[in-house]
Amino acid sequence: MNIGQAAKASGVSAKMIRYYEQIKLITPPHRTESSYRTYAENDIHTLRFIRRARDLGFSVEQMKTLLALWRDRSRASADVKSIALEHIAELERKAAAIQAMTETLKHLANHCHGDNRPDCPIIEEFANSGQKDDDLPAINARFGVNGFRTEQSSP
Repeated sequence: MNIGQAAKASGVSAKMIRYYEQIKLITPPHRTESSYRTYAENDIHTLRFIRRARDLGFSVEQMKTLLALWRDRSRASADVKSIALEHIAELERKAAAIQAMTETLKHLANHCHGDNRPDCPIIEEFANSGQKDDDLPAINARFGVNGFRTEQSSP
């Protein structure tokens, strides 16, 4: 099958297939005399493997390692599990960071009055970005619980 058919069958775009060939994540497919790529069923299977790994957030380097382990029938499942557990830990770190950002933004939005006044804890936080990102007590001290600037925190 040609690259368009391979893309449709695997769920990986033709552009990404070419990229994966370029970075040697996949072996270049057989080419016809007119230089068209032709993909076999095992190529599609490999592309589906890559798509699933990518969908789960694995990096290209991790995918290279996983592909090598997949092809190695004498592999130890412990090697695969180790990669998966490392990736889980990274995903959990990222999720925690996103949760912290969400909580900070919720806090700032809750303390912004959202009216025609210029005082806004969201803008103040961005402007004072040299401070600790998670310094919510300082934000509260500057803006109080109702989102208004307090007298002692005026510039």
